[in-house]
Amino acid sequence: MPMPLRATAPVRRVLNPLMLRVAGRFGWLVVLEHVGRRTGTVRRTPLMAFRRGDTVLVALTYGPGVAWLRNVEAAGRCRMLLGGRVLTLGAPVAVPPDEALPRLPAPVRALLRRPIRCRDFVALPVTAR
Repeated sequence: MPMPLRATAPVRRVLNPLMLRVAGRFGWLVVLEHVGRRTGTVRRTPLMAFRRGDTVLVALTYGPGVAWLRNVEAAGRCRMLLGGRVLTLGAPVAVPPDEALPRLPAPVRALLRRPIRCRDFVALPVTAR
């Protein structure tokens, strides 16, 4: 079961602004830039993402109903700051856990299996560097 969505409000107000300061420069923490499907406002969301070749894999720890994913699905594209580089990404594609988990580093894989029990993943194809 994904984390409850009601837990996102404190995270958005407190933790996300702090994470945005360091995200995208190194490691697995990235900044996803997407456009609000109703407002047209550019939004920036810190995420954990993993690039393998021409795809970026994202674990949906809050489940598939998160706003950023709905925004990217509606737009069909987004941008991501990953490793100091800005990537243009295409529409997300659902990936089953048995395909997604082996593509992740061992410590992350263990964390997502338990205690988080993440079962939802998406792959975003890199369309431009």
